[in-house]
This record gives sequence, structure tokens and C-alpha cells, in this order.
Amino acid sequence: MPAKSKAQQKAAGAALSAKRGEQKVGELQGASKSMYKSMNEKQLDELASTMRKGKPEHASKK
Repeated sequence: MPAKSKAQQKAAGAALSAKRGEQKVGELQGASKSMYKSMNEKQLDELASTMRKGKPEHASKK
């Protein structure tokens, strides 16, 4: 599942970093904290590795 925005990709990257023990879980905020709790490492890796080119900064809400 590719990221829909740059913000979503950044949040996934932060959560992935915490899953791998490179960052403290307590430092996570908002979406990245939620992603850390609800997604496994493979899912986070897929979101975080999405190409950024052409993605909006934030996805529009529908």
C-alpha cells in the first residue's frame, strides 16, 4: 500500500524507526504513534519506501 502524501510517508518512517529500535517510542506523536501501534514492520516499510515525487504534502480528506 503506497503512501498518499509526503506527511503520511514521514509518519510511517518515524514509526518504522521506532519499531526497529532506532528511536524511542515516547518520542512519537500523532499519526506516527498510531501507525506504530497498529501496523507491523513490513507494512510500515512499504509506506515509508514510497516514492515522494508527485505526492502532495498532505492528502485531501474525502
